Amino acid sequence: MTEQPQQPQQQIFSLARYPETLAVVRLGPGAEIPMWAESSSVFSITATATETSLVCAGRSVPKKVRHEKPLTAFEVAGPLDFGLTGVLVTLLTPLAEEGISVFPLSTFDTDWILVPTGDADRAEEAWRRSGHTVAPAVPV
Repeated sequence: MTEQPQQPQQQIFSLARYPETLAVVRLGPGAEIPMWAESSSVFSITATATETSLVCAGRSVPKKVRHEKPLTAFEVAGPLDFGLTGVLVTLLTPLAEEGISVFPLSTFDTDWILVPTGDADRAEEAWRRSGHTVAPAVPV
């Protein structure tokens, strides 16, 4: 009798859904952070030689600024160990299968997944079908 190789056990994660409407904003390289860029549950600045990107509250982003919104943020319960592999693959695969676009980002402690607000309920359902849990974020 030939023994079948064991399949790795699927990782199960808990996610928290945040209520704010977020935006991802594109600014030029070396841009200063504008006064309207309000903080929210997640506020991120990523600067490269070719652009500066912000994740911020969507309510004050001027229409003339290049941006994508509305987005809803989901936080993966952490902290996550730096040696942990496959976190994003595990969480993004169910969304890809549903045709839901994502904007992932990471902090030192965990990962965040932003999805178009109109797809947030579908994202929750896709994660639940995959065994993950999703709950409203608890204010800190």
